[in-house]
Amino acid sequence: MIAILKYNAGNVASVKNAINLLGYNSVITNNAEILRSAEKVIFPGVGEASSAMNYLIENGLDDVLKSLRQPVLGICLGMQLLCEYSEEGNTKGLGIFNTKVLKFPPKDIVPQMGWNNFTEVKGNLFHNIHINNDCYFVHSYYAAICAETIAVTDYILPFSAALQKNNFYATQFHPEKSAQTGLQILKNFLSI
Repeated sequence: MIAILKYNAGNVASVKNAINLLGYNSVITNNAEILRSAEKVIFPGVGEASSAMNYLIENGLDDVLKSLRQPVLGICLGMQLLCEYSEEGNTKGLGIFNTKVLKFPPKDIVPQMGWNNFTEVKGNLFHNIHINNDCYFVHSYYAAICAETIAVTDYILPFSAALQKNNFYATQFHPEKSAQTGLQILKNFLSI
């Protein structure tokens, strides 16, 4: 079974619908035992970093997430909270990925909202995905490029569109809202 983390951040229903569309059973939960025993865990999110992290800490989910050994996929805010730190709300992250989440420089075009492609992709999460494939992004903060970057997108500046370290994978874009490209990326994750 696929566990989708419930932690007072939006977008869990869209993720569940996409997983079900691919033919997998999924459950939305914040139960530590279900998360630990799931075949895969998805950590989605749309929201604000500090309040989301506070919810994780208050419910002991921060320690649960860090202890998981099965494949974990962070999406958008889920990806950002897997990093060391976010400028949004001056938030200490889970520290899985060795990078910081920074606010885009002030411009008229923040947040990034819409379709964008990649300047680089690598790894099994991007099997059958090419740099000209578009995915859907909605964010004002970005993860800086680091050794764990597996996809790069350019919007104002180059940033990590995806990260991977050990059993942890993450995307800044929303695969569940990215049409066939996004479904292929989710399918690739579920096949790991």
